[in-house]
Amino acid sequence: MASLFGHAFVSIALGKTFSKQKQTWKLFTLAIICAIIPDADVIGFQFNVSYGSFWGHRGFLHSFLFALIFGVLITMLFYRKQFLTKKGIILLLFFFLCTASHTILDAMTTGGKGFAFFSPFNDTRYFFPWRPIKVSPIGIAQFFNERGLKVISSELVWIGIPGTFYILITLLIKRSRKKI
Repeated sequence: MASLFGHAFVSIALGKTFSKQKQTWKLFTLAIICAIIPDADVIGFQFNVSYGSFWGHRGFLHSFLFALIFGVLITMLFYRKQFLTKKGIILLLFFFLCTASHTILDAMTTGGKGFAFFSPFNDTRYFFPWRPIKVSPIGIAQFFNERGLKVISSELVWIGIPGTFYILITLLIKRSRKKI
């Protein structure tokens, strides 16, 4: 998996798409929660849930259906009045993307046994053929060694640079629209 730092950064970058007025702490906090929630399935290790099972690590909680359900749930809970409006649909798609970005990044890592993108309809585990991101260790303490530094370096290149580029392009587009 990519680290929590990488997942959070992607959700922040995506949030920069919104106007300044809509870029609130609430929006970014919910976006970060969406981006990291799929890894809640690691709790299963404590209860002997097998890795390859439906509820196992990188199973249903890493699926696109879960990302959609979670996006709907977050929008309904925190933006109830706007839920069935154009703004609500945009927020739902945003939270879906933040949640789905987790699995997309993880599928680009060098470790694990793949991801159940299409669970519960198909529990086959997949990886992308191109996997440049070093897999993150589980646990914060593991970042304070040579492996942790390799993971952070890898994420700076494969997540940080594209994410920063996305933010800059978004800002340039916003500026050009103001001039028109």
